[in-house]
Amino acid sequence: MTILVTGATGTVGRHVIDHLLRQGQKVRALTRNPATANLPEGVEVVAGDLTDPGTLHPAFDDVSAAHLITFGGDYQPLRHGQQIVDLAEKAEVGKITLLGGWQEGTLESAVQASGLEWTFLNPVQFMANFLTDWGEPLRTTGVVREPYGDRKSPPIHESDIGAVAATVLTQDGHAGQAYHLTGPEVLTARQMVRHLAEATGRELRFEELTPDQTRREWGTGGNRPDLSLFRAFTQTPGVSDEDLVEILLQMYGTPHEYGTILTDTVERIIGRPPRTFAQWAVEHAHHFQPHGAA
Repeated sequence: MTILVTGATGTVGRHVIDHLLRQGQKVRALTRNPATANLPEGVEVVAGDLTDPGTLHPAFDDVSAAHLITFGGDYQPLRHGQQIVDLAEKAEVGKITLLGGWQEGTLESAVQASGLEWTFLNPVQFMANFLTDWGEPLRTTGVVREPYGDRKSPPIHESDIGAVAATVLTQDGHAGQAYHLTGPEVLTARQMVRHLAEATGRELRFEELTPDQTRREWGTGGNRPDLSLFRAFTQTPGVSDEDLVEILLQMYGTPHEYGTILTDTVERIIGRPPRTFAQWAVEHAHHFQPHGAA
């Protein structure tokens, strides 16, 4: 039987596929553009879009399990969750993993009310997010300029999320669970920049902005990071950039237990400790080198 992976070309989807292939599983990958998917040999690539259930019928044909994401290409929650669940039930799909937890859409509730054997995977922060958030400033200036440098999080390696998904999809004992996934340590933003400095051999540093500096620099569209992903995950599509900066300042400046607590879930499921941020930094050091550097 075949395991369907949606979000197949995304940050986590590629790792889900890699781990399933290592297990010898037959994998079908859903992507909006198969011609540019660039997935491993042996993966069956099919065209489809989770935001358009009418395109999904071939993807679910003869599928035994499926890894689903709860958002579309614009990172907004899926609006047609019940239709996706109906397709999965009609195809007699067994196990389902749902990657999400940042926002509530229609797919989560539809899956919970179904007869599917579901498991929610809720990571707090991907290590890969720092490729987008810090890649350009560290390549060009060697400096991350953000507020609240001592804010904490337990970032998780995206490959470990993929390993958990692959295990849950192929083993019993995980039905009806919502797994809070974290890395092995709680780190501050400053500490993560130091790990990147060690991995790259560069003098990288964190420069803390005051809230007022953040409002002036980010609110006017100057040297602020791309806020589009944050906008999607806060489900505030109509809010102004200035108000979005205020939401971000409040989030960064207010400790949140769920966002900083460590869990042993990854190790319990895959049988080894999750990878550290220092390991991730070494693996991705080339992304933080100046343009044109060897």
